[in-house]
Amino acid sequence: MLKIAYLRTMVISIALPGLVLVLAFSLAACGQVITKPTPVPSTTTPTATLTFTPTAAATATPAPYTPEPTATPTLSPTPVIHTIASGETLIAIASRYGVSVAAIQEANGIVDARLLRVNQEIVIPIDDESLLTAGTPTPAPTPLPLEFGKVYFGNDERGGLWALGDVTNPGTEPLEGIRVSVTLLDDANQPLAERESLIVNDLLEPGEASPFGLFFSDPPEQFTSYLAQTISAYPAQVGFYYRGLVVEDIDIDSERYFTYRVSGTVQNIGPERAVEVTIIATLYDALGQVVGYRKIEPEHSVVLPGGETAFSTEIIPVGGPVVSTHVSAEGHRISVVTPDP
Repeated sequence: MLKIAYLRTMVISIALPGLVLVLAFSLAACGQVITKPTPVPSTTTPTATLTFTPTAAATATPAPYTPEPTATPTLSPTPVIHTIASGETLIAIASRYGVSVAAIQEANGIVDARLLRVNQEIVIPIDDESLLTAGTPTPAPTPLPLEFGKVYFGNDERGGLWALGDVTNPGTEPLEGIRVSVTLLDDANQPLAERESLIVNDLLEPGEASPFGLFFSDPPEQFTSYLAQTISAYPAQVGFYYRGLVVEDIDIDSERYFTYRVSGTVQNIGPERAVEVTIIATLYDALGQVVGYRKIEPEHSVVLPGGETAFSTEIIPVGGPVVSTHVSAEGHRISVVTPDP
């Protein structure tokens, strides 16, 4: 190791006016030693340097093109139009087409069924929601009991066969929508032919009778017996009917028993105007069987309170002779819709 010692003396003279100062002092390094550093092996721990290698971004592979599904047009079913016949009710119409009464009312905007008119056309909805299915059973109502009179059978000049009869309402409430059938039977009570139809009267009051007629255009050559039965009969919505009509001054005139002329007047004894007034005239033979009937309009189909109108018609009976006649009148009310306040 190399050691060097220094000793230095410094004299400083300062001349000032009237004063001379001599300063002398020694400056010694006081043994200052400069040592050459000894090389020391580096102990630095190497640090790993991370090298970032860029990764190429993944290239998206497009999915195979799937074309948009083509919409299959839903074919709307052709609407069924039903023309209301005399005596038909919504219950009977709904039962005939296998739909609910509510569906018919909704499809036609029917709020009050009493506003329906004969020959009015209504839409019968036939969509899946309207049709009655096994999941929503609606049992057919049991027809109310009716009493049948003896049925008269008469041949038609065209080779057909007429079955004429009447039904009586034995109950205590008016009925409507009455449909009956007649089945011709052989010796073994097996059916040969069958026909059904509405009776003539729209409304059948308690204790009253109405005629009916069924025509067999191609009847069997012979039959042993027959079966007459009720297909439908419902409690009437009497508010739809006008029940203040009476028939007066009935006159019957016959021409050699081939044609019978029935005439008279119908009076309105109620407080309202009667509309769609009709007359039903029925001819009976000595056995009380219906041998002819006819439903007609009088001279005026609208009769004011206290008013009257005349009627006249001709009936050719299927059998005879005619010994009695029954004439009745029917009418409807005008429903007044009260406006919302």
